[in-house]
Amino acid sequence: MIWPIRKLGGPSRLSYTAHNSWSQKIVTPADVRGPIRAGRVYGWYFLPADSACGLEEAIVDLRQLFTLPLDVLRSLCSYGKRKARIQALYREHLAKHFADTYSRIGLPAPYATE
Repeated sequence: MIWPIRKLGGPSRLSYTAHNSWSQKIVTPADVRGPIRAGRVYGWYFLPADSACGLEEAIVDLRQLFTLPLDVLRSLCSYGKRKARIQALYREHLAKHFADTYSRIGLPAPYATE
C-alpha cells in the first residue's frame, strides 16, 4: 500500500492522503519528516517525489502485501501504464527494509541472566 504525502488524484481503496492518515492518527507530519524519511520505522518506507514522472512523495506500507501475476505487470508495462522505475541502489535499499521488517532469527533458548 502506498500513501501519498500530498493529495492523490482520485479515490482509491489502496491509498490514503497524508491528511487522512494524519487525521486518523496513523502518522504525524513530524513522523514523515523525521523517522519515516530516515528509514527508522520498520514497515514504512519513504519514496521521494519525482516531478519528471508526476509522482508525489509517498510512504510505502510494507505491512500491507498484495500480489499480482507477473503477466498482469508485463501487460500493464506493454500498454504504457508504467509510471516509474526505482533505480537499482534504491531498489536494494527498499528490499533490505522489507527484509528487515519481516525477517526473524529464532534462538533455541533465551539468553541466561544472572
